[in-house]
Amino acid sequence: MIAIIDYGMGNLRSVQKGFEKVGFEAVVTADPKVLLDAERVVLPGVGAFRDCMRNLEEGGFVEPILKVIKEGKPFLGICLGLQLLFTESEEFGRHQGLNVIPGKVLRFPEGMVEAGEDLKVPHMGWNQLNVKRPSPLFQGIEQGTNVYFVHSYYVKPDDESVVAATTGYGIDFCAAIWRDNVVAAQFHPEKSQDKGLAMLKNFAQMK
Repeated sequence: MIAIIDYGMGNLRSVQKGFEKVGFEAVVTADPKVLLDAERVVLPGVGAFRDCMRNLEEGGFVEPILKVIKEGKPFLGICLGLQLLFTESEEFGRHQGLNVIPGKVLRFPEGMVEAGEDLKVPHMGWNQLNVKRPSPLFQGIEQGTNVYFVHSYYVKPDDESVVAATTGYGIDFCAAIWRDNVVAAQFHPEKSQDKGLAMLKNFAQMK
């Protein structure tokens, strides 16, 4: 069973439907105890970092999340769910994250230009993955695969070896990480059509 954490923020049903489309049961749950019984756990997220961390804390999710990661259960963070795994974010001040992956969440710099055009923030739409490491998420995924992004902030790990893929948008930024049983993506697999669904299937089959 795959548990999708419902802490009041995130596109939960679309993630659940994505798993169902590739033949795996996924349960949306607001009960922290369910995480401890699940085989795999997904942390989605849409919204402000500060609000999401507060909801995780008030919902009693922080301890179970850290426990399932420590126990080695496959864990997937999506979009803000990736950012929440980091030490701190500079979104609306400085706010502490789960500190699973040492590093910071930073805003895209002002005045980014690409091919002579000003780049808008948020970074929204399709962009290519530059796969750096053979993450379990990327089994069978070709270099240069297009995936769907919506974000104004990006993660900067202290240890670059956790970076599984990058994407270029004014700067090269970390698009996905992989460390042991933890995989996470800045993009939305559930919105990335067939390739994204293949990634969800890869996670559902991750050992």
